[in-house]
Amino acid sequence: MKTFITRGFALLLTAGLFVWLLQGQHWQGVGERIAQVPPWQIAVAVAAFALTYMLRAGRVYDEFRHLGHVGYFGVLRLTLAHNAAINILPFRSGEAAFPLLLNRWFGVPTARAVAALLWLRLQDAFVVLALAALVWPALPAWLRGLWIAAVALAAWLIPAWARRHPEALPEGGRLAKLMGKLRAALAESTRGSGRSWLWTIANWSVKLAAQAWLLAALLNASLATGIAGAMGVELAAILPIQGVAGFGTYEAGGAALMRPHGVALADGLQAALALHLFVIACALAAGGLALALLPGPKNPEAPESTT
Repeated sequence: MKTFITRGFALLLTAGLFVWLLQGQHWQGVGERIAQVPPWQIAVAVAAFALTYMLRAGRVYDEFRHLGHVGYFGVLRLTLAHNAAINILPFRSGEAAFPLLLNRWFGVPTARAVAALLWLRLQDAFVVLALAALVWPALPAWLRGLWIAAVALAAWLIPAWARRHPEALPEGGRLAKLMGKLRAALAESTRGSGRSWLWTIANWSVKLAAQAWLLAALLNASLATGIAGAMGVELAAILPIQGVAGFGTYEAGGAALMRPHGVALADGLQAALALHLFVIACALAAGGLALALLPGPKNPEAPESTT
C-alpha cells in the first residue's frame, strides 16, 4: 500500500507538470529558451557533462581496481549505461542497473555491489547537502556552519558504524544475516573513502557548475541564479517521492530555489524543464555511444555470484 501511494503521488506530480505545459504557451516558451542559447554554450555544457561522466567512472574504478580484471573503460561503459537507465526508467528503478551490471560484467558479489551503490548515493547526498548550505539564501552563518557540521558528522558515522566488527554476522533470521552481509560489504566499500570523497566532490563541482551555467543562459540571468536552480533540481532528487523519470519534482525544485532570485515560477519551470531535457539527452546519447563503442569487461564470462 505504501508503494502504491508513493507511486500514485509521483504520477500526480508528473501529470501536473504536463497539464501545466499543455496550458497556454508553456511548451513554446521552453523551445524559445533553448533556441536562444548560443551553440557554443551548449557545447561547453556538453563537454562539462562528459567530464562529469569520466569523473564518476573514475570514482567507481578507484573502488574496484584492486580486482585486477576491472578496467577504466569497462567501468565507464557501466556508469554511462547506469546513468541512462536512471534518467529514463520510472521510480528510480534504473538504479538496479548498477549492482546488476557490476555482478554480471565483473563478477562483483551482489551484496558488495549493492553496498557500493548505497555508499555512492550517500556520498552524493552528503556533498549536495553540504553545498546547499553554502548557497541557501538568507541563511545565518552559524546555521550554515551547523548544517555542514551535521552533514560531516553523518558522513563520518556511517563508515564508522559499518567498520565496527563487520566480520561478525549477527545471529538471527534471514533478514538479520542479510543486513550483516550488507554491513560487511559497506565496510569494504568505504575503506578507500578518502579518495572517493575527492572524486565525488570533483564530480559534483563540475556537474553543478555546468547546470548553473546552462540555467543562467536559459534565463539570461546571473550565475548565482543558475547555481540556486542547479541546487534545487539536485535537492529534489533526494526527496523520497519522485516524478516519473524525475519529471515534476525536478522542475519544481529548480523553480522553487530560483524564486528568491526574482525568477517567476513559470519562467523557472520552463528553464528547469529545458535543463532536464538536456540532461536526459546527454545521458541517452552517452549511454548509447558507450554500449556501442566502448570495450566490454575484461572477463565477460564472470560468474554471477550472489553472496
